[in-house]
Amino acid sequence: MDDWRNGGFGLYVHWPFCQAKCPYCDFNSHVTKNIDQQVWLHAYEAELDQNAIGTQGRVLNSIFFGGGTPSLMHPDTVAGVIEKARAIWPFANDIEISLEANPGSVEAGRFAGYRDAGVNRISMGVQALNDLDLRRLGRIHSVAEARKAFDIARGCFDRVSFDMIYARQGQTLDLWQAELKEALAMAIDHLSLYQLTIEDGTAFGDRYAVGRLRDLPTDDKAADMYQATQDICADFGLPGYEISNHARPGAESKHNQIYWRYGDYVGIGPGAHGRVTVGANRIATESFRAPGEWLKSVFDGSGFTAKDHLTADDAAIEFLMMGMRLREGINIARFARISGNALPQDRIDHLAEIGMVIISDGRLAATDQGRAVLNAVLRELLVD
Repeated sequence: MDDWRNGGFGLYVHWPFCQAKCPYCDFNSHVTKNIDQQVWLHAYEAELDQNAIGTQGRVLNSIFFGGGTPSLMHPDTVAGVIEKARAIWPFANDIEISLEANPGSVEAGRFAGYRDAGVNRISMGVQALNDLDLRRLGRIHSVAEARKAFDIARGCFDRVSFDMIYARQGQTLDLWQAELKEALAMAIDHLSLYQLTIEDGTAFGDRYAVGRLRDLPTDDKAADMYQATQDICADFGLPGYEISNHARPGAESKHNQIYWRYGDYVGIGPGAHGRVTVGANRIATESFRAPGEWLKSVFDGSGFTAKDHLTADDAAIEFLMMGMRLREGINIARFARISGNALPQDRIDHLAEIGMVIISDGRLAATDQGRAVLNAVLRELLVD
């Protein structure tokens, strides 16, 4: 019943609006000019009241404002959500409150407002340090604007992270290595580095399907970029603590660690997901995706479109798939407690023999080689 305490307790708030839709993005984001911020605040507050049921008294370890582009939220809206959460759950002394920002929607007064509201960590969507590639990615900011936004953020917050995408059109290994070193030189303490993936239902997906998305790196070249990313970040003192995330020791994202360590988290906002343990049941929640439909549903009683009790097998699979992304791996005994069954020792032994996993102090973790092909490692562990 208290297994979630191994990962902690967090709150995810989804802001579904953007200034423009990026062609690679399959997140639940929408472009609109007219947003009644007061209505949205009231909706978030109502949904928080709904989620208080069964979770009262828990200590909240993190809040994450994601999107979309949460830096389009008015600081008063952010402050209202934080204060409502504080009224429901006691805050940890070291609570992490993160907000995603796009450089094109940043100005100093707004960042100061977020800081005053209680935000203490910014995650910035830089994506590239090359103006041509920013345009290809559909980004509305320039490299100069990204650097200016980063400087503003560093002046307001002790903790600033930013995202970048590699394996882009026309990108070579040498170009990515130079760009990554340029990013690391920006006094950064956390980087999220993602390989460009072509998702169905996106503009890039449509172009790719008809052969119009040309000059993407081959799988082998993308694998070389992944390995170079691990090596360069480690040399700069930001080792990969998760497959796509690198940080100086102590600067890891507390909120994302709740996901990866399989803690509990409330998810509110259009399309948000949650995992909350109530009594003996771990409940998976999913919200209506369309902003208008979500708003109407919240004011009718709840924005959730689904609340499912996870089976022990489903929970164990999620725990394994999330935890093995971390360099620290998973606690083997915890898997058995969640699942009711032990991991197959013969398969663990085989994976260890071929250098894909290591077992130490009761933990199972993927090696550097294993994390590069993690899906194959997971398939081996999960085969019936």
